[in-house]
Amino acid sequence: MNEARGLHLFTIPAHRAIADAAVAGLLRRFGGDRLTLARGLVLVPNNRAGIAMTRAFVRASGGALLLPRIVSLAGDDLGEALGAALDPAGVTPLLPPAIDPLQRRMVLARMVEEERARVGHPVDAAEAVRLAGDLARTLDQLIVEEVDPKRLAEIDPGEGLTEHWQRALELFRIVLDRWPAERDRLGRIEAGVRRIKLLDAQAARWRETPPGGFVCAVGITDPAPAIARLLRVVAGLPQGMVAFANLDTRMPEEEWEALGPHLPDPVTGMRRRAIEVHPQFHLKLILDRMGVGRGEVRTWVGGSDHDASAVRGRAIANALAPADFTGKWTDLDAAERRLTGVEAAELATPAEEAQAIALAMREWIEQPGRTAALVTPDRALARRVAAHCARWNIPIDDSAGRALSILPPGTLLLAIIEAAAQDFAPMALLTLLKHPLVRSGDARGRWLEGVRRLDRALRGPRPAPGLAGITAHLNDGPERERELRRAALPWWEEARALLEPVAAVFGRGTSSLPELVAGLRESAQALAGDEVWRGPAGRCAAELLTNLERQAPLGPANASAAGFAPLLRLLMDEVAVRQIQGEHPRLAIYGLIEARLQTADLMILGGLNEGVWPGNPPPDPWLAPRIRAELGLSGLQRAIGTAAHDFGQGLGAPRVLITRSRRDARSPALASRFWLRLEAMAGERFVRAHRLERWTRLLDDGATPKPAERPAPSPSAGLRPTSISVTEVDRLKADPFAFYARRILKLIPLDAVDADPSAAWRGTAVHGVLEEWAEHDACAPDRLVPRALAMLDDPAAHPLLRALWQPRLIAGIEWIAATMQANRAEGRDILAAEGQGNTMLSGIKLTGRFDRVDRAADGSIIVVDYKTGKAPSVAAVRGGFNLQLGLLGAMAEEGAFEGVEGRAGGFEYWSLAKGRDGFGAVTSPADPAGKNGRIMTDDFTRAARDSFAEAAARWLTGEEAFVAKLHPEFAPFAEYDQLMRRDEWYGRER
Repeated sequence: MNEARGLHLFTIPAHRAIADAAVAGLLRRFGGDRLTLARGLVLVPNNRAGIAMTRAFVRASGGALLLPRIVSLAGDDLGEALGAALDPAGVTPLLPPAIDPLQRRMVLARMVEEERARVGHPVDAAEAVRLAGDLARTLDQLIVEEVDPKRLAEIDPGEGLTEHWQRALELFRIVLDRWPAERDRLGRIEAGVRRIKLLDAQAARWRETPPGGFVCAVGITDPAPAIARLLRVVAGLPQGMVAFANLDTRMPEEEWEALGPHLPDPVTGMRRRAIEVHPQFHLKLILDRMGVGRGEVRTWVGGSDHDASAVRGRAIANALAPADFTGKWTDLDAAERRLTGVEAAELATPAEEAQAIALAMREWIEQPGRTAALVTPDRALARRVAAHCARWNIPIDDSAGRALSILPPGTLLLAIIEAAAQDFAPMALLTLLKHPLVRSGDARGRWLEGVRRLDRALRGPRPAPGLAGITAHLNDGPERERELRRAALPWWEEARALLEPVAAVFGRGTSSLPELVAGLRESAQALAGDEVWRGPAGRCAAELLTNLERQAPLGPANASAAGFAPLLRLLMDEVAVRQIQGEHPRLAIYGLIEARLQTADLMILGGLNEGVWPGNPPPDPWLAPRIRAELGLSGLQRAIGTAAHDFGQGLGAPRVLITRSRRDARSPALASRFWLRLEAMAGERFVRAHRLERWTRLLDDGATPKPAERPAPSPSAGLRPTSISVTEVDRLKADPFAFYARRILKLIPLDAVDADPSAAWRGTAVHGVLEEWAEHDACAPDRLVPRALAMLDDPAAHPLLRALWQPRLIAGIEWIAATMQANRAEGRDILAAEGQGNTMLSGIKLTGRFDRVDRAADGSIIVVDYKTGKAPSVAAVRGGFNLQLGLLGAMAEEGAFEGVEGRAGGFEYWSLAKGRDGFGAVTSPADPAGKNGRIMTDDFTRAARDSFAEAAARWLTGEEAFVAKLHPEFAPFAEYDQLMRRDEWYGRER
């Protein structure tokens, strides 16, 4: 037993609050003399556990207290922390400093880049840094497990290993061949090696000269050999104690032995597979490495008001039994599977789950003095819960922190890189200029006014690349857009000056990684000033850039502006920013590591879906499972066992709520294996928190919706338009409400920023070519194709137009030129092109613009309209729609267009679409004899006049309501469907 060997080993059961139980035991033993307590040392697994121990001492003291030293074994300053724990005569061993993690990563990335290039598989800087990160993590695992990396050279991969793994092993050998020499040249050692030496030196010193005060290790679950050696020494000190967290001493011996690790079979030499996914496996491994048996571990004496019942502890152990032994559940007594105080809430979506958790926390803290904590590995869920609590003015921060890449300083840095890498494409540019840190403060209002003007000017297809392309875009454009674009020019010149430096650095294409970092820093300073470096996130961003700029010369050489964004995002994703202030005194949100040793009256275990808790073990891109086994490394599944242990600890609170959602953001989700175990073991005793599920639904559940009625506004005569263009007449007749919204409410739909070219935009581009051709080339047929090619060669032309539409467009243009040549041979000439005018018709000013008017051989005029798609159908014309050509003819006959006079004797659509006979076709909505259902040519202008007169009398000079979708078959556009709430009434009304 441990008394015989002088070992002091204890376990604190799962149903006890570990920190409070540990403090109660220490105070019972050493609390009589405050100086004795102050001379003690408490070893904890991490810094957050140290805070938990401090708070437990405060809770237990009831007044002033001299605390023992509390040292985290996971801290980066382990040497200094251990040094402070020694007697004054003690000296921390003199060791070289540990290599900076980013410095190591940059060197490894350069090596990976060079090796991949050597074997003919080059990678960019971002991919090299990513692979270097995985390489460094694998190297750290070897160091922690004290496996010499040189053993890799002794392993025969064998034919059973895939080519991928063989290449990975070859690349990993750079750790063996090049990395040690480079590290020694820098005068550094691995941080893991330094930590092992410090721990071993401390263990040796305590073994030779025990400290004067007590030493107690609490809740340490890391099975690393160096940790195990230190714990063995601590357990053997005269005043030493090791208190494990929920080491199950009541687990049946058969189950305990089944966990492994197992010795090779004496006959076959094969090993039984260890059950690394069990929550007790890593604790058994610690005992094995300490050289002690489970029988030498006693139950810690001491408890607190934050403990659950011992019955709960037995139920937790039964629920987490190895899979081969879960058959015993059917024979368990009710007391052995009772989960009194544990509730489960199953919600439909992650949003509802977060809402339910926030409600539970709010409900709990309404009771004076009560505390609650959420424990989850799902950081998105944690952020959602914090946001819900913020709605009720309850400040609560995630102790696991948030990635720098999603915080304002990080998003600003990424926005700068993205804008430069995309050559200041509109969407990336506006994302940068609208960032909340840019020009924050008193100048923010004026800045945003300028950004809004630029946003409006950049609507539509993308302009030419670069800052110069934006400037050219604002100086040019169609007549209807020029005023809007030029209004943004003065402010744009100011903004452009701030962007020139980053454009210079990122636009060279030959900038090195240090130059890119420096350019990014200077650009962020110019755009946002000191605001970008303020607060915890700003300081983390400044430290990352400073360190990256310092270490970048050692890194990969194949850096580019395009690859800098993923590289920086990768590094920022790994930087956790924790808020220093703003924590609620009785609420907390923890990650799994931060939750160790924490306690609360209500523990909420959230995100219990498979793949979340437990998470899917990340693959090792360097070492295959067989190679890991041969090296003696842990399996990738061990993280599941650690997550199971964390789950068991969380279940030990007085009150527990476990939650999950039935689907994730993309698809249905599977319940966690831990959830299913509790549900299967407890059976009908698995209590559901139906009230929370109901509250969550009711909170966002409105009253029974009342569908909107079909809108039919009827404005007064003074508000009705007195002018209309020929292109608006069809909208007025087919969808009067859309006309009302556009002309009376003046709600003009905006194009999207950086919009993909639509059919309408393609038509505008073609009409632009034809307008230029008419204005500058006098409609000479031989100049039409060169004019179209010049438009396509313009840098502002959309790549899709050049790549996909150019052959079709040129074919259609060539057809127009050829058809015009044929018309001239028949005595038909162009009278005017791209003209506009107006006339009074039925008491309304009618405006119109024609594409072309020809003079026929008989002296009549022919109105021509270009179409990039199909011409209107005969049915639409017969129904009184698509009479634009007739109205233009009527206007021409009224003398509305300068230089155009005569009788309208022809109406033609020149369509560039592909037909049965190739590209291009001439069709007409009228026919001299009225064939095929067409309107007779001589009656066409009269029909158009009559149709317009009827529409004007009903809606413009009359009092008829503007009914939505009056003729939906002729109202294909949906810009105002949401405004009219079409989906609520369309089916009912019709």
